[in-house]
Amino acid sequence: MPTDHYTYRVTWSTEDGEHVGLCAEFPSLSWLASTPEEALAGIRQVVAEAVADMKSGGEEIPVPLADKQYSGVLSLRIPPELHRSLATQAAEQGVSLNRLVSARLAVLA
Repeated sequence: MPTDHYTYRVTWSTEDGEHVGLCAEFPSLSWLASTPEEALAGIRQVVAEAVADMKSGGEEIPVPLADKQYSGVLSLRIPPELHRSLATQAAEQGVSLNRLVSARLAVLA
């Protein structure tokens, strides 16, 4: 499995005073470096080593988020009061509850 399909991110760590490289599919791994480029290179290397170790140990390797197939269906539980409020807003706007919630989530993404 190619490790370049994983979801990498580099951010600043105030606590450490360095850039930190992260991988969403391997939340327990990170790499600190003085530059963003070094942090990205470091986390990519750590992930590649982890995947190699997992392969040799016969462990299941996480599928990259980019390679997963998503249905577009999301089921969630919300308080009845919120459900009523959203349904009312959707009715007042003349849209479906699904469309209202989808639009609200899009703003957050």
